[in-house]
Amino acid sequence: MNNIIKTSILLFLFSCNLLFSQSNEALRESVLRDAKITSNATLNFDFKTVLEHTYPSVVELMGGEEKALELLKSTFEGMSSQGFIFEKADIINLSEIVFEQNQYRCYVEGYNQIKMPGMRIKSKSYLLGIYDNKHEKWWFIEAKQLKNAALIDQVLPDFNTNLKIPDDDVQTETLKE
Repeated sequence: MNNIIKTSILLFLFSCNLLFSQSNEALRESVLRDAKITSNATLNFDFKTVLEHTYPSVVELMGGEEKALELLKSTFEGMSSQGFIFEKADIINLSEIVFEQNQYRCYVEGYNQIKMPGMRIKSKSYLLGIYDNKHEKWWFIEAKQLKNAALIDQVLPDFNTNLKIPDDDVQTETLKE
């Protein structure tokens, strides 16, 4: 009888581990998919899609979707008129996915390259991803904003994480044109 119980417990634990690993893989695929959608939308100035994957309280802080769309559009138009060209926006990697404060979270590493008159900016930056179970999609917020205590209290009150999110890395190079 003991062997049947032990075998049953081992099978149960194995099944739980297998289900978690399948679920975790599905979450990894979905965060990469949504991060790439958001990255491509940024390159294509598709700000509606960008806002669909922006954490809702950030959009509200910007004055709602309509004002946020206007702000993004005018910001990018202003940058374009000054000669800024967005050359690349790639998703490189993501961290482990953790379950904290009743949310799935991870950080996403991205690479952006912008050309401007006489200079190229290359940056490695990070997004905090938070999974929305209801809509089965990921929302993102710039991870560097987590260091702004006043802002984070407005966007994610009582936020705590064990994720160790690296600092952004920005490099510039002078162009000879």
